[in-house]
Amino acid sequence: MRVALPWLGYACGTCKYCNSGRETLCMNQLNMGYAINGSFAEYALGYARHVVRVPDGVDPADAAPLTCAGVTTYKAVKVSEARSSHLVAVFGIGGLGHMAVQYARITGAWVVAVDINEARLETARELGAEPFSNASEQDPVAAIQRLGGADAAIATAVTPKPFQQAYRSRARGGKLVCVGLPAENHMEIPIFETVLGALEIRGSIVGTRHDLEEVFELHRRGLTTVKYEERHLHEVNEAIEQVLDGSARTPRLVFRMAPELAAPVATGAAVVTA
Repeated sequence: MRVALPWLGYACGTCKYCNSGRETLCMNQLNMGYAINGSFAEYALGYARHVVRVPDGVDPADAAPLTCAGVTTYKAVKVSEARSSHLVAVFGIGGLGHMAVQYARITGAWVVAVDINEARLETARELGAEPFSNASEQDPVAAIQRLGGADAAIATAVTPKPFQQAYRSRARGGKLVCVGLPAENHMEIPIFETVLGALEIRGSIVGTRHDLEEVFELHRRGLTTVKYEERHLHEVNEAIEQVLDGSARTPRLVFRMAPELAAPVATGAAVVTA
């Protein structure tokens, strides 16, 4: 049986968060590759209650980023409450954003993509979004507002500016779902506009075990595609440098631990064969 070891490696199961379906908020949680050894290794130990079976038909190299970026953005789209009548704007089309585009599309929403990289905007087009704005050439806020504003804006970027743009791009009553974690840990929120426009700001952190099961099932049914390149573990330092300097050609890099093991791994999420 193949299983996935997600970022949420353990939750207590007894607190108010766990008992209300919000185990990702558990104050006693342990995280894979952080509080629990794992991820960049050929073998890892996981809590049996918190591993998730990878179904037949899901390639292990696909399962690795699905266990990280996939479940994170799937939950974010749930938090956005996107539906078929909505305009959803995704800010940042990288490892997270290219999955967010697909999950938002599955809801039936009209999805527009915002990035500063033309190749990533083309990826968004291939995945069914309208590559609406190269934010380095035009103001995405004005462009989206001309459409009536976004009912939901999902920010997966790694700098604060796209979060500010996402905030201003929404229609009245619109939701901003913050997913990315910029090193510059702040953004400005205008109080009057927030109150008078009934604007909502929501944070979304990864997803539950049940969310991950749904992510795998959607992928098994052919409804999602993961963009990545495979690397070997001895290339890990070079790969991390490429991620940091933005030169990686695909949204995700997946490490295959050894030729004889079908055990790829992505940052924060390992898939192993037992």
